[in-house]
Amino acid sequence: MILRTECRWLRTNAAAAPQGAVPSAYQPSLNDLMTATIQPRHIKLGLAGQEHNWPYAAYELGNLKGAFNRTAQAWPTYRTTDMADLIQATIKAPMDAVDAAIKAADPQQFNEAYEQLTGTCNACHQSTDNSLVVIRVPKRSPFPDQDFRPVKP
Repeated sequence: MILRTECRWLRTNAAAAPQGAVPSAYQPSLNDLMTATIQPRHIKLGLAGQEHNWPYAAYELGNLKGAFNRTAQAWPTYRTTDMADLIQATIKAPMDAVDAAIKAADPQQFNEAYEQLTGTCNACHQSTDNSLVVIRVPKRSPFPDQDFRPVKP
């Protein structure tokens, strides 16, 4: 009975829509992009570094850079701030430090660079009036179906 009612509702409402009407494109909010693309990459990068899985850490660092670039494309301006400029000014140096630590396969250097990157996230949140969003170094994985340890040959 419920299924017939739902189908009748769909037919009635579909018929009411103007023919040829194009639905508006979905525009994710900046928060959607940060939560769905930036934050998981940041977490996975940190977990890979904690496990000394340098190939995977390099992979996630590349994904994190790409996610930031796509975020700046989707949101060129946040309030009055140029997002590409803000991203470049805040994360380039910490990401370069993380990259150098990965290439050196140096856990201590990675931890320091990753903490610097994490601190930069929080500084950016504070500068854009989003200080209630506090990012930290992950203590455990929210991805129970993924192993962050290096693959053994």
